[in-house]
Amino acid sequence: MTSTAPAPPAEAGTARRAPGGTAPSSLAPTGRGLWRRARWYLAALAVLLIGATAVAALGQDRRYPPLDPRSYDSDGTHAVLALLEQQGLRTTISTDPTLRPTGPDTLVLPEPDLLTPAELRAVAGARHERLVLVAPGPAALSALAPGIRPSEEDGGPPYATVRSTPARCPLTEAVRAGSAGIGGMLYTSGSRGQGCYPRGHGYPLVSAPAPGGEVIVLGTGDFLQNGELAEDGNAALALGLLGSRPHLTWHLPDYTAPLAEGTRNRTFGDYIPDGWRWAGYQLAVAAVLAALWRGRRLGPVISENLPVVVRAAETTEGRARLYRRARAHGRAAEALRRAAAHRIAPALGVPPRAGAPDPEALCAAVADRLPERPAGDVRALLYGPPPTDDAALLRLADDLDALERQVRNP
Repeated sequence: MTSTAPAPPAEAGTARRAPGGTAPSSLAPTGRGLWRRARWYLAALAVLLIGATAVAALGQDRRYPPLDPRSYDSDGTHAVLALLEQQGLRTTISTDPTLRPTGPDTLVLPEPDLLTPAELRAVAGARHERLVLVAPGPAALSALAPGIRPSEEDGGPPYATVRSTPARCPLTEAVRAGSAGIGGMLYTSGSRGQGCYPRGHGYPLVSAPAPGGEVIVLGTGDFLQNGELAEDGNAALALGLLGSRPHLTWHLPDYTAPLAEGTRNRTFGDYIPDGWRWAGYQLAVAAVLAALWRGRRLGPVISENLPVVVRAAETTEGRARLYRRARAHGRAAEALRRAAAHRIAPALGVPPRAGAPDPEALCAAVADRLPERPAGDVRALLYGPPPTDDAALLRLADDLDALERQVRNP
């Protein structure tokens, strides 16, 4: 009988010659195959990068902040200034809020919180006939509108969602405009002012007298934007508030300047009412609970045909061999005794307790059924010490089998 040594396994990445002298082949991917697979993904990525760069390059010169009168975007205010100019008003876009007016005019400050304390004092001393402040903070209010304060200081909500709201005030511009989409920061009018468009405990539009004229405090400037000007009475309200004087000056703030003392940057969360915030928390908790509930499911039960059918006798013999190899005489004896007790108890009418029959009741029932067998022998057989060798284990199995036959057929 001859034997041949097994051929050494081929190393990964090496070519094998196919039978019949054909050209060698390899299962490892080649550089050309990788390029064929990845070239379309790389091309799509390159197109996306080129497109993003082009959009950024084309739009960087036309990007303006919100409420900028030079912006034609939806959040700009070029449309309202164009309408005012058509009505004969002179409009000026200025970066210096300290300029003195040359006649009856309206000064619009879209970001009064960006003014320094010196600039705020200069604006207050300039005595504009109408001063329009958009979402001012406490520092700007104390300098330019002393009688007006945020509603949160009186226990009311600080913000309100922007939606269509009736005027409900005697202010001429608001009465003429009717309902308008207004909201944002809320203020209290004080003893000398009057509030319009009430929302809870505050007003998003407050008018109050000021030295030399009056001051208008707006909670938001959204109704002035190009995209919102055609909704409800927004256009009428904007033209009424900004077009009551022959000259309009729109101040462009320095967005790089630090905030005035006592103010802070408003974030998106500041404009969300408390009720919606708590509803969001509840939805988040519900989503987490739903994820835990669905995540712990193992899916439906799937029946699978066994590849091999094993007889119960073979399973028993295999388990017995494992016990014998491990010399687990006590474990095997415990399994035999527990099984015998579970089979004998129903025949004697002994109810199970905590999953197993009571030893005292079971031994007493066996003694009543088999008077010739002392109760001590029955207890030693069912609950005695474990055997120490294979012979003792075999004797125990035979004795348990005999006891079960006697109980069933006394």
